[in-house]
Amino acid sequence: MRNIKVYHVDAFSKEAFGGNPAGVVPDATMLTEGEMKQIARELNLSETAFLLPTKNDQADYRIRFFTPTTEIDFCGHATLATAWLLATENQQNQHSSNAALTFETNIGNVPLEFIIENNKLHSVKMTQVEPKTKSVDLRLEQVASLVGLAVEEINTSYPVRIAYTGNWHLVVPVKTRKAIDSAIPNLLELAKHNKREGIVTTHLFTFDSQEDDCLVYTRDFAPAVGVEEDPVTGSANGALAGYFMLENVLEMENRQFKIAQGHACGRPGYCNVTIEIENAQPVIKVGGSAVVTISGTLSLRATAQ
Repeated sequence: MRNIKVYHVDAFSKEAFGGNPAGVVPDATMLTEGEMKQIARELNLSETAFLLPTKNDQADYRIRFFTPTTEIDFCGHATLATAWLLATENQQNQHSSNAALTFETNIGNVPLEFIIENNKLHSVKMTQVEPKTKSVDLRLEQVASLVGLAVEEINTSYPVRIAYTGNWHLVVPVKTRKAIDSAIPNLLELAKHNKREGIVTTHLFTFDSQEDDCLVYTRDFAPAVGVEEDPVTGSANGALAGYFMLENVLEMENRQFKIAQGHACGRPGYCNVTIEIENAQPVIKVGGSAVVTISGTLSLRATAQ
């Protein structure tokens, strides 16, 4: 029998039971892929991260992400949760003024910065891979039907697009926060569409955040990968920031803003977004705080198939 250390970490929140809970296995060295899948299914969170040694001399660790049903290439909140756990539980880089870490993922290396204030970890910031957008072959009526909104609630001032900073997300502009909160997506049809198009989640956004310090309010659905609603999504909000720049929703200049998410499912959380410009291209950084809520030991009696 093998004992595997596992954690629950609430990402993008300063309070327990807020934000998005991620499973974290900080040492998955001896686990098979089948065992990782079984552990993710057992923890039954939107994503569980598994930390492994890396042969990449530009990275500190390799990290893999599993939903309860499948592996995905990248997960923002589980990346944040894992880095936070390493810093707070293992004291890695916690007190360094230039604290940094790099994870090797399926879509490339993801650098992370530890933001230290008063000799204490304040937040973690990840630099996501190069943003991309592309058009989607959907009529407005189809979009509204998939996400469970009236057509007139879609904000046609901005385009519906698929956006990417590690995963592809269907980005849907909505006029009001009230409309986003009332959305009842057709999860079966949304899952079929997104699987067919290689889309991981559908991300609704509005500039009607109703919070003075937040530019944007969002909500995210991921039935294609076995998650009905993901409370606070680091990858989708990063892709949204890339969409803002590439689709000229925001001017092409350095930007810093805050995104609110998770309120509709009782897990409010906040992403801090920084958009920098390098060689005339946007570089997306997404950060926030986290809270370790559960630590325990999972016993494996036999190798999973």
